[in-house]
Amino acid sequence: MNRKILAKNSTQTDKVAIAASVLTAAKKDNVFFDLPIGEKTTYRAGGSAAIFFRIDELDDLYVLSHALWQSSLEVMCLGKGSNTLVSEKGFSGICCALSDQFSYIETDKNDLTLTCGAAASLPQIARQSAAAGLSGMEWAVGIPGSCGGAVLMNAGGHGSDTATVVGRMDVFDLAGGQLITYQRDEVAFSYRHSSFSGREILLEAVFNLVPGDAQRSLVEIQEIVSWRRQHQPGGKNAGSVFKNPQGISVGKLLDELGLKGFRHRSACVSDKHANFFQLDTGGRSDDVLELIEIVREKVVRETGIVLEPEVKLVGFENLQ
Repeated sequence: MNRKILAKNSTQTDKVAIAASVLTAAKKDNVFFDLPIGEKTTYRAGGSAAIFFRIDELDDLYVLSHALWQSSLEVMCLGKGSNTLVSEKGFSGICCALSDQFSYIETDKNDLTLTCGAAASLPQIARQSAAAGLSGMEWAVGIPGSCGGAVLMNAGGHGSDTATVVGRMDVFDLAGGQLITYQRDEVAFSYRHSSFSGREILLEAVFNLVPGDAQRSLVEIQEIVSWRRQHQPGGKNAGSVFKNPQGISVGKLLDELGLKGFRHRSACVSDKHANFFQLDTGGRSDDVLELIEIVREKVVRETGIVLEPEVKLVGFENLQ
C-alpha cells in the first residue's frame, strides 16, 4: 500500500511515528519530542508539540516536506511567539522553528535595500536600518515579532506595514517541496493578511527603503517606543487580539462596551488597552481563548459586529 495513503488512515500516534522516523533518519540533533512550545510564546502558557523540528539550513526544509508528505501531519512554524496562543493540550503535529542562522540583517545604502533572514527581530531590523541611514522600517520597532511573521501576516503599525516596503521574498513551499522566489507584485497583501496559504516558510526578505537621516529616524523610533509604553500594557499578552474592522478601533469599541478590566478566570481585558488580553502568571491559555469567545459574543450581541482574531490560535478544537 502507498505509504501516503497509509498515513491518512493511520492514528495520530502512527502519523507521529512515521514523521519521526523520516526526520530522525536525516537530522537527529534537530528533532525533539513533546517539547513545550507554549512557554516559547509571549503568553508563556500552553502545551507541547508532538514533534519540534529546528531548521538550521535549507536542506532541513526538504526533509520536513518529505516527513509531512509521508505522515499527513499538520505543521506550524513558530517565530518569536508574539502573536500566538497555544492550547493547554498542545499541538499534535510538527512545530518547526528557524534557528539563529536565519537572524541576519544586512543593509545596502547604495541599493537602498535591507536584506533580512526570516528569524531576524523586527525591533532590531528597525534600529539597524535607521542607524544605516535607511528609512521606512521605523514602525517595526514596536512589534516584538520576526521578519517571517511580519511578511506572512503583513504586520504593521504607526501608519505603515510590511507590504509597503517588502520587495523580494524567498519562500519554501512545504506542500510542493520547493524554494520559490516571489516579487512584491506576485503576492496579494491586505490588512494583517497575505495570500500565502500557511504551508510556506519564509526564509529571506528584501525590503526597499529610502534615504534617511539616522538621527531623525532614531528619534522617531524612540517616540514610537515611548508611545507604546504609555498606551499599551506589558506583561503576558500577544498584542492586539482582534483585527480592526474597517474604520473601527477595537480597543475603543471594547472600552465603550465597558470591557476594560473584564476578567475571566486567569485572563483579563487590559485596563490600559482593551484590545490586549493579559494572562496571570501561572494562568491557562484556555482561559484566554474563552475570554476571546466571551468578548466576541458580547460585541456581536450588542453591535452586530463580528470580530476576527488577529492572534494565531494553535491546537484549539471547534474554532469558529
